[in-house]
Amino acid sequence: MAPKAVTFPAAFPVVFVVFTLCLMLSASATAHDYSDALRKCILFFEGQRSGKLPPDQRVRWRSHSALHDGASAGVDLTGGYYDAGDNIKFGFPMAFTTTMLAWSVIDFGRIMGPELGNAVRAVKWGTDYLLKATATDGVVYVQVGDAISDHNCWERPEDMDTLRTVSKIDRNHPGSDVAGETAAALAAASIVFRSRDPTYSRILLNRAVKVFRFADTYRGAYSNDLHSAVCPFYCDNNGYQDELLWAAAWLHKASRRRQYREYIIKNEVILRAGDTINEFGWDNKHAGINVLVSKEVLMGKSPGFKSFQNNADAFICSLLPGTTHLQVQYSPGGLIFKAGGSNMQHVTSLSFLLLAYSNYLSHANHAVPCGDKSASPALLKSLARRQVNYILGDNPIKMSYMVGYGTRYPQRIHHRGSSVPSIRVHPARIGCKAGSRYFFSPDPNPNVLVGAVVGGPNTTDAFPDSRPFFQESEPTTYINAPLVGLLAYFAAHP
Repeated sequence: MAPKAVTFPAAFPVVFVVFTLCLMLSASATAHDYSDALRKCILFFEGQRSGKLPPDQRVRWRSHSALHDGASAGVDLTGGYYDAGDNIKFGFPMAFTTTMLAWSVIDFGRIMGPELGNAVRAVKWGTDYLLKATATDGVVYVQVGDAISDHNCWERPEDMDTLRTVSKIDRNHPGSDVAGETAAALAAASIVFRSRDPTYSRILLNRAVKVFRFADTYRGAYSNDLHSAVCPFYCDNNGYQDELLWAAAWLHKASRRRQYREYIIKNEVILRAGDTINEFGWDNKHAGINVLVSKEVLMGKSPGFKSFQNNADAFICSLLPGTTHLQVQYSPGGLIFKAGGSNMQHVTSLSFLLLAYSNYLSHANHAVPCGDKSASPALLKSLARRQVNYILGDNPIKMSYMVGYGTRYPQRIHHRGSSVPSIRVHPARIGCKAGSRYFFSPDPNPNVLVGAVVGGPNTTDAFPDSRPFFQESEPTTYINAPLVGLLAYFAAHP
């Protein structure tokens, strides 16, 4: 089928027209199997599981691990996810991962086909743990493991003998950031299970209400009191205010209770909803808040949220090359790039928002004004697709950054379980320092962590396929979680 002709208003600047045409052409340059990528993207989460693995576990080289987590504090904190290539359970990024998995299912679950069940199970693996972590009123257990001890070793989780220190927040040691994100995750997941398991859904929503009340009443950043445990890995560098708004937005969406709508309106300025509008990730929820709340405006339900739509529009404009509003960097190959490690977390999270907002705009027959230009929903989808295609191999070095997808992908990812021989192949224990030989080995990882998306290339599109370069070669759960929704959409709309 021949492509449809594209026309533009005469007033459109040439640079914007050229950029738009390049997006459309690059989006269709390579035919990708998005369904295969979706299956693998979700499968990755089974490789990150902690605790007792179920009989239907599909990543067979993994086995049970950390079966006594929480015992030192007299609680059961088994389960959940390891965040990346180490063996720590960090509550802040785990909660954000769960929120984004839930949002992927909420917005795109109906088009996930046979992968919907696996996506829902991935959400539940996260929420089952978060329910354990919030079982005591006024307390949230936010971390299991000692990062210094863990990072001093290179051992598979099944052999782990490093410290499993338990860290918590409470009324005297607040953490509105991690508690707010946890409440958001529980509330979002309650929507996922509303019709699938009403009893479980009510448990999630009721717990979200309690955790949010705790987060809002006892305010503070969790890294103030837990600095030595969570920093520099998952410090709260952005403040806790955004997580309170983020949690309230999800509670409003999940419960439809007026009190959360009023909270959002009352605290929009106080909690700085308009700050850093082009940031979104485990530590900064501003762009996500504005896109999520804007849906209410675009659907004609809450005109009182109009300022959030204005912020969301400004966020979109900040991502568009060829405009004076651009606030992000692009690599020569076209990848969104932000300073700091693990750049793909920004790529997938921002691309998810582009796609979600484009759908909300489409339903309202609305476009985004960017000065004298107008960005259509189709343009936003094209930009999101371009980022996904880059991840899957449409890039200067023709490298798929998803392990197991395509013919060329990272072989030496920074991941303990993947790089050390599995317990099935090597039943004898491999100790803390004995694993170092595998860390420094030039050989490919023996266990293929299918679906893992690594941190990605640098600003020049170069990629060192080497374990010591952890910022480029380490996968994380919060890279994959937004990608689930993106791949589901593009699988249904190739």
